[in-house]
Amino acid sequence: MEVTCLLLLALIPFHCRGQGVYAPAQAQIVHAGQACVVKEDNISERVYTIREGDTLMLQCLVTGHPRPQVRWTKTAGSASDKFQETSVFNETLRIERIARTQGGRYYCKAENGVGVPAIKSIRVDVQYLDEPMLTVHQTVSDVRGNFYQEKTVFLRCTVNSNPPARFIWKRGSDTLSHSQDNGVDIYEPLYTQGETKVLKLKNLRPQDYASYTCQVSVRNVCGIPDKAITFRLTNTTAPPALKLSVNETLVVNPGENVTVQCLLTGGDPLPQLQWSHGPGPLPLGALAQGGTLSIPSVQARDSGYYNCTATNNVGNPAKKTVNLLVRSMKNATFQITPDVIKESENIQLGQDLKLSCHVDAVPQEKVTYQWFKNGKPARMSKRLLVTRNDPELPAVTSSLELIDLHFSDYGTYLCMASFPGAPVPDLSVEVNISSETVPPTISVPKGRAVVTVREGSPAELQCEVRGKPRPPVLWSRVDKEAALLPSGLPLEETPDGKLRLERVSRDMSGTYRCQTARYNGFNVRPREAQVQLNVQFPPEVEPSSQDVRQALGRPVLLRCSLLRGSPQRIASAVWRFKGQLLPPPPVVPAAAEAPDHAELRLDAVTRDSSGSYECSISNDVGSAVCLFQVSAKAYSPEFYFDTPNPTRSHKLSKNYSYVLQWTQREPDAVDPVLNYRLSVRQLNQHNAVVKAIPVRRVEKGQLLEYILTDLRVPHSYEVRLTPYTTFGAGDMASRIIHYTEPINSPNLSDNTCHFEDEKICGYTQDLTDNFDWTRQNALTQNPKRSPNTGPPTDISGTPEGYYMFIETSRPRELGDRARLVSPLYNASAKFYCVSFFYHMYGKHIGSLNLLVRSRNKGALDTHAWSLSGNKGNVWQQAHVPISPSGPFQIIFEGVRGSGYLGDIAIDDVTLKKGECPRKQMDPNKGILLCGLDSEDLHPGLLPANLCPHSFAHSENTNQTLPLWKPLCNGRDGQM
Repeated sequence: MEVTCLLLLALIPFHCRGQGVYAPAQAQIVHAGQACVVKEDNISERVYTIREGDTLMLQCLVTGHPRPQVRWTKTAGSASDKFQETSVFNETLRIERIARTQGGRYYCKAENGVGVPAIKSIRVDVQYLDEPMLTVHQTVSDVRGNFYQEKTVFLRCTVNSNPPARFIWKRGSDTLSHSQDNGVDIYEPLYTQGETKVLKLKNLRPQDYASYTCQVSVRNVCGIPDKAITFRLTNTTAPPALKLSVNETLVVNPGENVTVQCLLTGGDPLPQLQWSHGPGPLPLGALAQGGTLSIPSVQARDSGYYNCTATNNVGNPAKKTVNLLVRSMKNATFQITPDVIKESENIQLGQDLKLSCHVDAVPQEKVTYQWFKNGKPARMSKRLLVTRNDPELPAVTSSLELIDLHFSDYGTYLCMASFPGAPVPDLSVEVNISSETVPPTISVPKGRAVVTVREGSPAELQCEVRGKPRPPVLWSRVDKEAALLPSGLPLEETPDGKLRLERVSRDMSGTYRCQTARYNGFNVRPREAQVQLNVQFPPEVEPSSQDVRQALGRPVLLRCSLLRGSPQRIASAVWRFKGQLLPPPPVVPAAAEAPDHAELRLDAVTRDSSGSYECSISNDVGSAVCLFQVSAKAYSPEFYFDTPNPTRSHKLSKNYSYVLQWTQREPDAVDPVLNYRLSVRQLNQHNAVVKAIPVRRVEKGQLLEYILTDLRVPHSYEVRLTPYTTFGAGDMASRIIHYTEPINSPNLSDNTCHFEDEKICGYTQDLTDNFDWTRQNALTQNPKRSPNTGPPTDISGTPEGYYMFIETSRPRELGDRARLVSPLYNASAKFYCVSFFYHMYGKHIGSLNLLVRSRNKGALDTHAWSLSGNKGNVWQQAHVPISPSGPFQIIFEGVRGSGYLGDIAIDDVTLKKGECPRKQMDPNKGILLCGLDSEDLHPGLLPANLCPHSFAHSENTNQTLPLWKPLCNGRDGQM
């Protein structure tokens, strides 16, 4: 009950504001990860540079009401609105250990249904530097006959990098250049992949025998260090040379152990040897050790090309290849070819006949064939010829030709294939030639031309082949060009003519072709037939689910439409309300076509007729359901998120208040909202305070607000808001209210931030800037920092004192900005004074700006003070008056100048109520001070916030002296 005592909700009035709160989505991409550099490119688009292996983290900051939904997508190359299928629905995109292939253009798309979606993009540049590779090549050419030889050596250095690498060549420890030695050329070859630089040593001299180093650098971008590779060139440097211990073609029997040695015959430095197999990896169990390759118990699948490669980065790699052939035979087939000359497809006496036999063998050309007739070797004669390698048939095929076929030639012929002397089993195939040997015919059994099955069931397509011998049947698809069978193959062989399909799907529907094969039968034109497969599947409907809102007493029409199904017709449509069967709707007079939807009309929405409606549509195979939720409930409120937590603190009671703001979604869709039910519960507590908030007519876009008071510091609360109409409760919306520390109102007491604590008084780094402010003191500053820039100590002069500064050294660039943002202050006075010390010493000092961010309905930044250029090696103080119109923050913005000697520092920031101090000195001294005390003047320096305004005459010197006037808010100061 503690919360009940603390929340005095009834004491605070309720307010409504005008329309126009709805706003289209706006988006901005900021980085929150390990960025190296974030800069603008030539088309004013942000480029995010990151090192390969680091974490990419991008945030899409959005505004707009209702709160936009965010979707991240990526495309490579130039800017495009084309989105990939894969996307991330989140305001933060995070990629761990980013790879170079993940660079490209990333898009943040924010949409809230108001106006057009907001699309922002950022180009991510992944930077890397691989290890360089150095190769050496040489040419030897005769010049002037045989008088002498000229040897030229090329040292080629290649590296993959982003950005392009810079190359430095060294001989020993001396750096080489293109112009310093007539015997040296350094150039970049054309048409090279990757970054390449060549060092050319012309007409090799004794001093050219030395150690050469190729050093590559990306100039330390992203902290990537330089890399180098060294090669020692001697008078014995030579490319590798190889020889094999076996012939380049090695034929072995299955089961044998194979050993191949690759012997080095030259190369300096000593080459490295490596074995590889094509295609695929080395066989399982194979052992490659140095130049020796061992394959135990070799099998037919181990056949292929084995490559031995020697490399020493000199010249081209040496390569030797062994073609390993493991003897094997499989797939014995035959063909019967009637008389080709007479174009006959039948066997006839008195005509020629050819029997062909083929096996798939390794090695193919070593196969021998033997023909037998009725179990005895066939005798060759003028009418019985054996030919090999018929050009019309596959390679290494044996054919038995029968000239002028006689009755005595009928019989059984057998073809036997073998490897003489090899332990490989023979293969044979038998062909019977008689008056009953006839070519095939193919047909579809009666009633099987169309096969209809349900999705998920098995199916069998059948074609019958008649003839002797009966060849196998080949299946393929007809209706889809280059379509594959369900097995994934373009053709599938079935010995019995049946194509069996398991668990058919709707995409298998279509026409299938069956045809006779040319092998194991007659070598004639294939016979064909077709089978139609129809796969029936349940209907697909829309909408699958729909929320229907309507005011009480108004009619509603519910429609459930059939999108697709097989059969494509509605067999029945059944409506249910809250699970109970409804009587069929009135029958519509028959139309020319079968209806593709079902409708239910409600004459009036009432409390009794509100609820869940279900339409079940069937098509004799299955059914699908459309769900409708019909009600007169109001839509949910939409909380207004485009302002920070609008809070007011009450320091004496340790409480705070919160201005809750919202709009009503589609208020005209149902009856008018009468009131809202507000429930407030402290997190981790069970009890909640509930209050009714009456309202007048709520219009679309109207901003409503209610002030929650006496919320306890620093607790967070869950707020639930429910609209009520004459129908009753509508949809509830909830949000969490967080207490943000500090919520304070500056007063006349000391409110100075010395930056001594790591929390830096609640100041934060702006996520939208280019780099950050740094907290340091004289003890923690980098000893290698840029000379003649930045303060030696803080304003106190002690080495332990901390201050904030911007480091302008690399990778910072001209115009880069760093922003330090104060906590949020509630405006409890009309005027405030911001006082601070600044230190702007260095040749390349940019600008220091003070901005005020007003937090009413949106964030609006205005410039309050600005200073640029070198102001000397001394701390100086500025007083800047501001007059915020509501909750506000102050922002210190440091802008990088033209060089690295431009560090800017601030310290001792004070915010007080009231106007800044104004103090006028003796006019005879020619100085008028606005907002400065006497202690603001440090010896030898004029205050930096003064400018010449007028001249006054000095009575003592009879000279005209400049009368100085302060710069207040960037304007002339006021007396």
